[in-house]
This record gives sequence, structure tokens and C-alpha cells, in this order.
Amino acid sequence: MSFTPDLIAELKVLALFNLDSSQEGIKVHNTATQDVIAAAKRLYEKKLTDQPDGGYLTSLGHDAAEHAQQLLTILQVGEPA
Repeated sequence: MSFTPDLIAELKVLALFNLDSSQEGIKVHNTATQDVIAAAKRLYEKKLTDQPDGGYLTSLGHDAAEHAQQLLTILQVGEPA
């Protein structure tokens, strides 16, 4: 398995969620790039969010976002600022 552009776009959207609050979702506006709009829709189709334009994370989506954000943190350690 490899990281496709679609998967990377989905990871980027998952990284936007604030995991400290279950009452805070995101809204992907129609002015966003087509990559982001399509990624948000795919996350909804995969049942990771409750709306095709973002919304709130489902339980599975929260787990996915948590893992995605942890991976980013691990990979960014030691990167130049």
C-alpha cells in the first residue's frame, strides 16, 4: 500500500479537526480547492465524518484523525522550523 494523492488529501483534512473538543467540527466551503472538497466527501462516504462537507467526526473518524495527527507529530520531530 502506498500514499496516493487522494489519501494524502484525506489525511490533511483529518489533521484540521480539533481533537480536544467533540463539539467542534469543520466546514469545507465551496471555495476550497477541489482536492479538499473531494477529500471531505470521501471521508463522509467512509463514515469518518457526519457530513459530506466536513461536519463532525464519527467515533471511527475520531480514531483516524487521532492517528493521523499523531503520525504528523512523530514525523515532524527534528524538522527545521
